[in-house]
Amino acid sequence: MSDTHSEQGGFPPQEIGAFLRFCAGEWMALRSRFALGEGSEGENGDEWHSSDRGELVVGYIEPSSAGSPGGLRLCPEGQAERQLLFAGNGSFEVNGALGRWQLWPDGSLELSLSGEGGEVRERIWFTKPNLRLRSTVESRSDGSPGRASFSSEIRRVSRPAPAAS
Repeated sequence: MSDTHSEQGGFPPQEIGAFLRFCAGEWMALRSRFALGEGSEGENGDEWHSSDRGELVVGYIEPSSAGSPGGLRLCPEGQAERQLLFAGNGSFEVNGALGRWQLWPDGSLELSLSGEGGEVRERIWFTKPNLRLRSTVESRSDGSPGRASFSSEIRRVSRPAPAAS
């Protein structure tokens, strides 16, 4: 029996190309969202949070040039596909916007994307080869908190078909 994760290197992946390859797969996700700023209570007092389940398909995009680690194609259920294209210099592009990435010694990948409205930071890490966690925090340009989310994602693993008798 072949273990695709050991073919890709150690766990957790310590190199950006291996990390991106490791993200590829079909994921079942549970995401909790939180509104952190003023006015997020809503009229019932509990609109500041929500949770939902979903499916996420992540594909690895092979590097287009030497020195590029490649990219990710994200296909969240019910949403438009997005592509994140990573460069070896610590930058990435998504939907025409440029951001920065850093792979930390603990094996987590941090993405930061700044714009006129503020900054969004996302951290992605694996606790097991088939369990991925993601946290996202938005800070507004005035320094106040915006939104945050936490996702736990379980990779769908296909089992071999039983042998015919």
